[in-house]
Amino acid sequence: MVADIEIAQRVTMRPIVDVAAGLGLGRDDLILKGDYIAKVRLAAVDRARKARQGKLVLVTGTTPTRYGEGKTLTTVGLGQALNRIGTKAIIAVREPSLGPVFGTKGGATGGGQSQVLPMEDINLHFTGDIHAVGAANNLIAAVMDAHLFHGNALDIDPTRVLFPRCLDMNDRQLRNIVTGLGGPKHGVPREDGFIITAASEVMAILCLTEGIHDLKARLERIIVAFDRREHPVSVGDLYVHGASAILLKDALMPNLVQTLEGTPAFVHGGPFANIAHGHSSVLADRLALGLGDIVVTEAGFGSDLGGEKFVDLVCRQSGLRPDAAVLVVSVRALKHHGGVKKKDLAREDFKA
Repeated sequence: MVADIEIAQRVTMRPIVDVAAGLGLGRDDLILKGDYIAKVRLAAVDRARKARQGKLVLVTGTTPTRYGEGKTLTTVGLGQALNRIGTKAIIAVREPSLGPVFGTKGGATGGGQSQVLPMEDINLHFTGDIHAVGAANNLIAAVMDAHLFHGNALDIDPTRVLFPRCLDMNDRQLRNIVTGLGGPKHGVPREDGFIITAASEVMAILCLTEGIHDLKARLERIIVAFDRREHPVSVGDLYVHGASAILLKDALMPNLVQTLEGTPAFVHGGPFANIAHGHSSVLADRLALGLGDIVVTEAGFGSDLGGEKFVDLVCRQSGLRPDAAVLVVSVRALKHHGGVKKKDLAREDFKA
């Protein structure tokens, strides 16, 4: 069997400006990140809101095994198939986190003949959006600790800090730590911890926001801690929401790439469905719906997680409504949930 990366590297990609032109996007709408990746300016999103809206197809699936069951593959394949029959289809999916990329699950750009390209760039640093989310998150955490150090005017209780630092990596050593050691010049000692960046509240906000002003307002409302009177302390109380929003100004813009067959794909944002809502950005969806006939998007994890959260959270927040849904089910997942051990999943088992 030919490896996914070999298939991807055999393909001659179209220049991204040509892919964009097929959607009606001009060179002025793009910020190029090389020949095959571009960010789309928010002015194009604003135009797309006023255009005739396409149909939205949501791809979800059975609760997956740790290997993934093929939702992204199905999303990409369906988008390509629709384009093959003459429908102007666009794909909208999440961007991969480095944690799963270097873990058991691996990358998140599809597989076989249903891949999003350039695969290596998307699976690694891509356009830096996830790193920007990490910087915004950690700025908030750093300002909060600086506030504790410089007199603590808000009377924050160091034992009731809720807002963690983040890192785009699986590193269990950092989940529960003590910071501020080294004496009085090095901070206030307290229990702290890191989460993976895709689990950050900032990532969830980025993917639900409608623009820079909405982003700033949502960041302002994040609860970071409680004071000693048990009152909540927000990012707005620390006056760091504006600075955090500015760090995300480029990350707000959707990323345009393509599939193996040249179908346009927006890969933007990546909140985990077990922590947040598990869907790519609302801004990417709005842009795609204003440019295409059908938009195929994906909800992370299973239908009882990302699929349900798409309906309960994304639809309510954004007003988006799927016109159809696709459910991806694998025999492997059915056997796994039927009690078959991991080492036996490849064996036939009708009882499971």
